[in-house]
Amino acid sequence: MTALPSEEASTASVDRSRDAERTRAEILAVSAREFADKGYDGARVDEIAAKTRTTKRMIYYYFGGKEQLFVEVLERAYAVIRAIERELDVEHLDPIDALRQLAELTFDHHESHPDFVRLVSIENIHRAEHIARSTELAGLANPALDVLTRILDRGRAAGYFRDDVDALDVHMAISSFCVFRIANRHTFHAIFGRDMLDPARREHHRRMVGDLLVSYLTTR
Repeated sequence: MTALPSEEASTASVDRSRDAERTRAEILAVSAREFADKGYDGARVDEIAAKTRTTKRMIYYYFGGKEQLFVEVLERAYAVIRAIERELDVEHLDPIDALRQLAELTFDHHESHPDFVRLVSIENIHRAEHIARSTELAGLANPALDVLTRILDRGRAAGYFRDDVDALDVHMAISSFCVFRIANRHTFHAIFGRDMLDPARREHHRRMVGDLLVSYLTTR
């Protein structure tokens, strides 16, 4: 049976939309590596285009410019960790176990996504001027704090956790440990002669972040 013209037009429109999504995803993936390796100032849109199946002109068409491209790279990077946090089923876990799992989840993510840590470090060099222009990133903060708030509330109700610490304090503590391990790996090794990403120490450090949190939160 021959497709009607309207059906052909609809199929072509869907195909174009999928191609555009694939192209955008490829540009964002390549851009993330370029920005992470070379910083915001060092990355070049023409070099990004050369490493993708598109052109500099098309990158500007999709993203409007280098600044918006960097903003969307940051949004995409944050969205990944927030999606993982939302999947943690904290309601069916003991609060202490839930806290440990969230800390270990962050530990695993940062280790497997070192470009995320580099991108955040680069944005801090620029004093968060790009994140401040994002309409998406403010909403991406909520999942992490919502999960932590539920864990802390249940832990306090059970008599486990102190009540003078909020979710943002705990988020800061987890991030500090997990980001430091990745961001300062090379200087730490040069000064102290220890590689923080040594596989032989991985499980020790993974347990350590949970132990530190639990010890602090259960101290009266």
